[in-house]
Amino acid sequence: MSTDGALSRSRLLPSLLGILLLLMGLAMLAGGIKLSMLGGSLYYLLAGIGLALTGVLLIAARRAALGLYALVLFASTVWALWEVGLDWWQLVPRLAMLFALGLVMLLPWFRRPLLRAGAAPMGTGALSVAVVIAGVAALASQFTNPGEIKGQLDRDSVPGMTNTAPAMPDGDWNSYGRSAHGDRYSPLAQITPQNVNKLVPAWTYRTGDLPGPNDPGETTAENTPLKVNGMLYVCTPHSQVIALDPDTGKEIWRFDPKLSTQKAANFKGWAHMTCRGVTYHDDAVYASEQSPTGSASPAPVSNVCPRRIFLPTADTRLIALDADTGKMCEDFGDKGQVDLTANIGGFNAGGYYSTSPPAVTKDLVVIGGHVTDNVSTDEPSGVIRAFDVHTGKLVWNWDSGNPDDTTPIADGKVYTRNSPNMWSMFAVDEKLGMLYLPMGNQTPDQFGGNRTPESELHAAGLTALDIATGQVRWHMQFTHHDLWDMDVGGQPTLMDLKTADGVKPAVLASTKQGSIYVLDRSTGKPIVPINEVPVPQGAVEGDHTSPTQPKSDLNLMPPPLQERDMWGVTPFDQLICRIDFKSMRYDGPFTPPSLQGSIVYPGNFGVFDWGGIAVDPVRQIAFVNPSYMAFKSKMIPAAEISAQGPRKSETEGVQPNKGAPYGVVLEALLSPMGLPCQAPAWGYVAAIDLTTSKTIWMHKNGTVRDSSPVPIPLSMGVPSLGGTFTTASGVGFLSGTLDQYLRAYDVKNGKQLWEGRLPAGAQTTPMTYTGKDGKQYVLVVAGGHGSLGTKQGDYVMAFKLSE
Repeated sequence: MSTDGALSRSRLLPSLLGILLLLMGLAMLAGGIKLSMLGGSLYYLLAGIGLALTGVLLIAARRAALGLYALVLFASTVWALWEVGLDWWQLVPRLAMLFALGLVMLLPWFRRPLLRAGAAPMGTGALSVAVVIAGVAALASQFTNPGEIKGQLDRDSVPGMTNTAPAMPDGDWNSYGRSAHGDRYSPLAQITPQNVNKLVPAWTYRTGDLPGPNDPGETTAENTPLKVNGMLYVCTPHSQVIALDPDTGKEIWRFDPKLSTQKAANFKGWAHMTCRGVTYHDDAVYASEQSPTGSASPAPVSNVCPRRIFLPTADTRLIALDADTGKMCEDFGDKGQVDLTANIGGFNAGGYYSTSPPAVTKDLVVIGGHVTDNVSTDEPSGVIRAFDVHTGKLVWNWDSGNPDDTTPIADGKVYTRNSPNMWSMFAVDEKLGMLYLPMGNQTPDQFGGNRTPESELHAAGLTALDIATGQVRWHMQFTHHDLWDMDVGGQPTLMDLKTADGVKPAVLASTKQGSIYVLDRSTGKPIVPINEVPVPQGAVEGDHTSPTQPKSDLNLMPPPLQERDMWGVTPFDQLICRIDFKSMRYDGPFTPPSLQGSIVYPGNFGVFDWGGIAVDPVRQIAFVNPSYMAFKSKMIPAAEISAQGPRKSETEGVQPNKGAPYGVVLEALLSPMGLPCQAPAWGYVAAIDLTTSKTIWMHKNGTVRDSSPVPIPLSMGVPSLGGTFTTASGVGFLSGTLDQYLRAYDVKNGKQLWEGRLPAGAQTTPMTYTGKDGKQYVLVVAGGHGSLGTKQGDYVMAFKLSE
């Protein structure tokens, strides 16, 4: 009797595991049936049957349990290798759980009661073989890096090529992209690949501007500070400007615009609360050189505020500050500010303002504006306005809905409602007399049935304007009839490019699709070939699609998604992602929005967004940080929107598109665990040889340390938001990944040379400068990003080499 009791107790664990396998098998079987009905893989159906039967056999202590499980594990290993090869992160959801359970079944204390019950020894042998095969596959996958490109740049310069950006002291960073060319290339070389690992924190400053309960969820610190005039200029999410000592981080002055809620109860209606940067203008710089463009609006050199900081505010103002003192420049506009709501017409609180720094030229300050997406078809104009840099008087306005008339609008008139806007950063070439505008599209993003030919012409592309008049010099469209929110977010980059036909003045435009368009910036003609490729057709009723879309020969576009690319931590969330994938429409890039739901890949964050790219004009390379995240959109007929319930925020729930026949639900394609449904890696760093348009190297980048429940720094390659910069010594920097690090890389081969831990997320572009002490510093703003869920803060951190 005691022997029977002991045997009964020893069977408890196999029985419990049998119950677990039975439940797992039934769940997998149910999901597998649904997936197979959608035309997906039959594996889950068959594996579900196998697991369920194994569970039943374990509960009954039958001899066939180990042998059947061996068959399930072996077949799963063969299937996994057939689907994804030796890709470790792809093998994890397919094999990790089954492998672990197989090991448990091989433990002597687990097998003993089954053997006593008459289980055949061959079952143990078969399971041992299956476990070994799966283990060998897992081990072999540790030595592969799918998606990566290994390479080595074999030069430190291209003969005859130099940095042709506007001149400034080597140790300054006087514009958002360092220069008005947006190159993000510093000639500093004190920090090198050999000593960058000696970087240590030099100082930390806290702005005090933290997200509050009355702020939107999309409160973000995306600022790249300036270093000019012997100071650092920082702007905060609530449009405050702070001048700091570059050597110590000590505050010199602070300006608070005292933001208005525009008659709303709070700021929660703002889609974004951010300030990417301010702009600097110095009369003395222009007085020392002959402006090549002439004067668009003649004005004497000002004795008031000869050095100015221009600040765009979240309550729709443009403010001019004395760069020395932080006081408002009384001669600009109305006692230091221009009201940007003039001639715009009505909008909801927070529905129109500029999140990005304006452009400056000798005589002008030029600004665009952010418009909240997908609220209605009656939103403010995307007008670009140029004001006299000293007086604030309107000199010209370019409205993409009325592009030929740039004379200042008359009092009482309203700019074209809902015309495409430019919310990102300008690039400026004063020698050619041109401004370069990365253009958005007309809202709503996913329905274009009501767009006019005028609004289509300049949308989702690059437009070059004459600085003096605002007239269009040329334009190039990168997405025809955009239905995917593929606005051009990155600042254009200007450089001289060596080609087979000689040196060309180039403009590079990075896009969400992954194409980098390389054009002659004087004419707009392609330097790197652009092809029109056929794309999926079939829009919702009332809309249409373009039969083709442009694609640059220089691109980092990902291959189309397949069902096998769906991922999860376990086979169950992977199965849910596969069902989600097969339930929606996806025919590759540019799959039209649909009532069924469509996959958008690359998604709205894009391969490249507002972070843009950095170039090294001497080495003739680009240093970039592509990201790959899929999104999904679903069109909701207008009559059904109210049934969807209230929106959680300006960016969550059904986006109503009032006035259009459809609203839209737009979100990242995520698993129930909140991780991307597509397999990693999701983020990389890469270098491109601009003389050949070939990728030199490309490596996954970043860890899940700060975005997973357990803070383990698994190197999976995570998305990044923000940009890069490079230096003459061959060191590149990036801070925008979802983990809290500033990292340095060797631009020749992509090797990570150093990383510095940050107290918060840094979804921004870092910069570098020389202090009064002659030392080179690297600076980053670490304030986090609301919608990405990175830790928020109010830090400005500087690093320098240890003594």
